[in-house]
Amino acid sequence: MIHVFHKGKDVTKPTLVLFHGTGGNEQDLLPLAGLLSPDSSVLGIRGNVLENGMPRFFRRLAEGVFDEADLIFRTHEIKQFLDEAAAQYGFDANNLVAVGYSNGANIAGSLLFHYKDVFRAAILLHPMVPFRNITLPSLEGVSIFIGAGTNDPLITSSETEDLEIILQNAGAEVTTHWGNQGHRLSVAEAEAARDWLQMRSTSTNA
Repeated sequence: MIHVFHKGKDVTKPTLVLFHGTGGNEQDLLPLAGLLSPDSSVLGIRGNVLENGMPRFFRRLAEGVFDEADLIFRTHEIKQFLDEAAAQYGFDANNLVAVGYSNGANIAGSLLFHYKDVFRAAILLHPMVPFRNITLPSLEGVSIFIGAGTNDPLITSSETEDLEIILQNAGAEVTTHWGNQGHRLSVAEAEAARDWLQMRSTSTNA
């Protein structure tokens, strides 16, 4: 997969795995990663699917309607890539934090839905429920930040609340930040995610 890796100053910090939104690329979320955890290693991944020339992580049948078969295939493909990248670059595969926006948040969510311990934490910015009516692995010990917009034109508040409940029922600790910026990632949302991650890192090290 097309990607970029930057080794961080502090190898004890989690490696941030970045998943862009539709039309983005592996570089898009690097500034956000620098805000979230400046000393962390960073792995930015470009989605392998093109929709009208725009990179995505999986196909969709219509706006908000996922091609579930492709989503499953791409989820397994990315998990394999993460394992290979950990071996190639020497980062700890057991100390990963997912950072995904929109389509990227959905593929990160699908990884959580399919693999136990794939991420120790996840920052999902404007995600949807990737699958319904499937049994999730145990997410005990996994912390998840959801960034949502009360007036998001693409994702209803009930969709966000459903995802929150599904993740909590699997054992995850979920924090949801609500803003009024629509589907856009705002500075306030990014700073809330940073504060959440830093507080979590501090409590883990204590």
